[in-house]
Amino acid sequence: MYRASRKPVDTSDSSTAPQEKEPPAVPATPRGWRRWAMDTRPLRRPAYRRLWSSTIVTAVGSQLTAVAVPKQVYDITGSSAWVGAASLAGLVPLTVFALWGGAIADSMDRRRLLLITNCGIAVTSVLFWLQAVAGLESVAVLMVLLALQQAFWGLNSPARNASIARLVPEDELAAANALGSTVMQTGQVVGPLLAGVLIPVVGLAELYLIDALALCVTVWAVYRLPALPPTAVVRRRAGVREIAEGFRYISLHKVLLLSFLADIIAMVFGMPRALFPQLASETYGSYGEGLALGLLFAAIPIGAVAGGLFSGTFSRARRHGWMVIGSVVAWGLAVAGFGLSSSLWLAVVFLALAGVADMVSMVFRGAILLSAASDEMRGRMQGVFTVVVAGGPRLADVLHGTAGSAFGARTATAGGGLLVVVLMLGLAAAVPALRRYRV
Repeated sequence: MYRASRKPVDTSDSSTAPQEKEPPAVPATPRGWRRWAMDTRPLRRPAYRRLWSSTIVTAVGSQLTAVAVPKQVYDITGSSAWVGAASLAGLVPLTVFALWGGAIADSMDRRRLLLITNCGIAVTSVLFWLQAVAGLESVAVLMVLLALQQAFWGLNSPARNASIARLVPEDELAAANALGSTVMQTGQVVGPLLAGVLIPVVGLAELYLIDALALCVTVWAVYRLPALPPTAVVRRRAGVREIAEGFRYISLHKVLLLSFLADIIAMVFGMPRALFPQLASETYGSYGEGLALGLLFAAIPIGAVAGGLFSGTFSRARRHGWMVIGSVVAWGLAVAGFGLSSSLWLAVVFLALAGVADMVSMVFRGAILLSAASDEMRGRMQGVFTVVVAGGPRLADVLHGTAGSAFGARTATAGGGLLVVVLMLGLAAAVPALRRYRV
């Protein structure tokens, strides 16, 4: 039986942060409605609470910039093609620096790396604000700043995610991931809505400034974290060889490889967002194309938030492998149901259910990456995870867009969902490592 094992690491001793004793874990099982509500045990731990609290602020602030950049590009060019090109300009540096950032996170104090990268992201937000105030109206400047921002984010994300396993015990990893994922999904709902309200009132430039100020809160919260130095005695570099070691490590640990493959199957074959505009126009146009499009894009994040709020129903599960398999299959079935729905409201329900399944998948895939990998490899595992999460939906856009043009949007969507079910069940049957994994 595959079982994770790791020794707890003392992170309370730091010359830059006050020492605090972590309260003991509470073994009692909640009763009544508390069994259904979000599992908040990780928030009892001061270091994790600081990291999580900073995420609340930046989850919304980052979405303000995520809306402002494409809006400014479109205002300058009047072309959606340029908006797409700007998005791709951020993908390459995110991919490269996430892989490199994972290696760096395994070779230096992760708290120090988080301080450096969060300051870098804040500086890029200030530069976004300055170019908007100056009225440069240069797409090239925007693309360079976006590439710089995504490079810093690529360096930041692996260290941030890998740090969680040093801040909470193993049996709380799923709950910690549920708390973090819920905040990020909430930001994806609230942030764009807030940006839509603020743009006519304060303008685009101020959105960048708000994001920069929010990042100052993050920097302060990270400063208050304990030191998170490498646990390995041997001092490591952070080069191509170390990145390659990360991929070899994945290939030698089947449960890690399978967790990545599960996400690739779900996102590449089952993420139909590229077909939302076509479906809103052709299938749900009678409800109002704008209303339909907005509901389709909002449904999955709303479902994910709902899943997070009620994560107490699943976050204490110990068979993490089966939770990943079940959630990916549920995602595929929900997407297939969405593709077969001619009613907008039924379609939204299926997409919301898909969002719940996606939340469960994120929680347990993240927990597996943190528990099954040794601490000296966690940064590199999170770097690969960042690339998979960022790249999968973009590949899905190409695949579904092509299939939708060839076979029709509903057929492509339903077929993709069913393909997810078949591939996931086939993978689980062929390789038992994921089925057997538990903590």
